[in-house]
Amino acid sequence: MRIKRNVTILLSVIMLLLSLPVKVGAVTDNDITAPSAILVDSDSFKILYEKNSHEKRSVASITKVMTVLLIMEDIESGKISLTDTITSSAHAASMGGSDIWLEEGEQMSLDDMLKATLVASANDAAVALAEHTEGSEEAFVKRMNNRAKELGMKDTVFKNCNGLDEEGHLSSAYDVALMSAELVKHVKVFDYTKIWLDFLRDGKTQIVNTNKLLKSYNGITGLKTGTTSEAGSCISATANRDGLSLIAVCLGSSSGTDRFKDASMLLDFGFNNYSVSVPQKVKLKDIKVNRGMEEKLSLSADNPKSFVTEKGGNQEIKAEVKAPKEISAPIKKNQTIGKIVYKLNDKTIQTVTVRAKKAVEKCTFGNSFKYLLERLAAL
Repeated sequence: MRIKRNVTILLSVIMLLLSLPVKVGAVTDNDITAPSAILVDSDSFKILYEKNSHEKRSVASITKVMTVLLIMEDIESGKISLTDTITSSAHAASMGGSDIWLEEGEQMSLDDMLKATLVASANDAAVALAEHTEGSEEAFVKRMNNRAKELGMKDTVFKNCNGLDEEGHLSSAYDVALMSAELVKHVKVFDYTKIWLDFLRDGKTQIVNTNKLLKSYNGITGLKTGTTSEAGSCISATANRDGLSLIAVCLGSSSGTDRFKDASMLLDFGFNNYSVSVPQKVKLKDIKVNRGMEEKLSLSADNPKSFVTEKGGNQEIKAEVKAPKEISAPIKKNQTIGKIVYKLNDKTIQTVTVRAKKAVEKCTFGNSFKYLLERLAAL
């Protein structure tokens, strides 16, 4: 009986240990074979790991992340539609590398061109999309570079829209992560990036996704691979588990196998060591109004955003309301009154704005007389 009891206790201890969060040691630069890499939380863009992340490199078909970002933005703005018919130009049909063998004058829906670009990494389809949107690839590339500047991509210069090797066509792991984080805000993109196998031309052309992690990694959602002789093997891998969305970028790997291995290692590190926390919304007290038509003012605040914290650490989030105890009228609706500062381990993690729920007019003879008339009319 005593042995049985000891075994039971031992099993209970083992089960308890297994249920505790497991924190895996940090990934080192020696672990990642890619010469340049980065791991970020896609929502907050918190950097969880980086290796030569600002090194300027060729990025091959990862370029198409920016191409598709502009297409998605144009779809949402109503400039173009998934049902648009796109006619391939001679220039689009002349592309080499990975393609869907478009012929000059051949027509496809924008939906199929987008599918070909993201699933099969088709260079000809990417150019056809660019020409349909801006009239020429040159004009589209100019827009790509302008959008890159807007996003803060300081290491990037685009020379084409598909990523074929061209002198001066460069980016970095950090910049790839930036544009990837912007693209995944358009959740429609996952309808394409999670496709493993599909068909075009009424089933005559089969396309298979170049991202092999779709078949092997739990939670993978995309995003884009790329390979050229100059760029090596590259990937921007996106994955989601338990509300945590990560982006792992690896550039210049020596083989496709190495890029998938490195990306998996980075994603594993992120999911094993970090989690998403959401601060509780603070209940705000009314504040006194001086010389106003109302004595008190109700306040509202933006909802706090989720953020990433290390597993196993102190997760207690403290909220400090910084707003006056009283305020003088007049007050406009949604007027900024103060802020709420959220802290973890005395470090500010985010700040949200506190606003007036409604307008409060200043107490004047005219306003008071108007108020009296309204009350009499209501009797």
